Amino acid sequence: MRFEWAGRSDVGRMRDHNEDAFWPPADGATDDVLTVAVADGMGGHAGGEIASSIALDTAITVGGDPAVRIQAANLAVIDAARLRPRLSGMGTTLTLAVLDPDGDLDIAHVGDSRAYLVRDETLEQLTQDHSYVADLIAAGKLTPEEADTHPYRSVLTRAVGLDPAMEVDNYGFVLEPGDRLLLCSDGLTSMLSNQQVSEVLGDARPPPSAAADELIAAANEAGGADNITVIVVDITG
Repeated sequence: MRFEWAGRSDVGRMRDHNEDAFWPPADGATDDVLTVAVADGMGGHAGGEIASSIALDTAITVGGDPAVRIQAANLAVIDAARLRPRLSGMGTTLTLAVLDPDGDLDIAHVGDSRAYLVRDETLEQLTQDHSYVADLIAAGKLTPEEADTHPYRSVLTRAVGLDPAMEVDNYGFVLEPGDRLLLCSDGLTSMLSNQQVSEVLGDARPPPSAAADELIAAANEAGGADNITVIVVDITG
């Protein structure tokens, strides 16, 4: 299989700096193994930006199994905060996917940055959010529609950099030619419904660069309340 990708990140319309980070930093295509990742930092001032940068750099540098990469990123952020007390409490989401030309897709995930798969024009969310409202939805105490306006919808129950014993979710999938993978921060999903995301990715099927640009523009048009980061990967035979 061959992979073609594009990544974009935007500060949005309400923030004065961008705490998101993503990998790879440039668009491209390959017949080799591809690693893509999105991190959404938190911690205020420079903390969130530093946390996402450290986590992403560590996860890419250490290599190996996706879950091991995120565990290494977690310890790196904790160590950085220990050395710089003013950054105490900083953390980040991290969703990392490794695509193999043989068709294997391995995802490791902490937080509420998401991975989606588009197949036959159907959008499927591959990851489960680690958030207060996601737990309420899973318990049947809240509907997805109610979660959209819940005052605690941005509260995470798990993040990189806060707990040395943090658990990492793992997912394994088999890719098919024609699939499209999306990784994104919640700056996209808090502004656009799954249906709106699906319309951009699946209906007209723009190339990854155009799809990424359209998603960023749509999220900003809807309010741009947070930083917005997306990576779109096309899988071809």
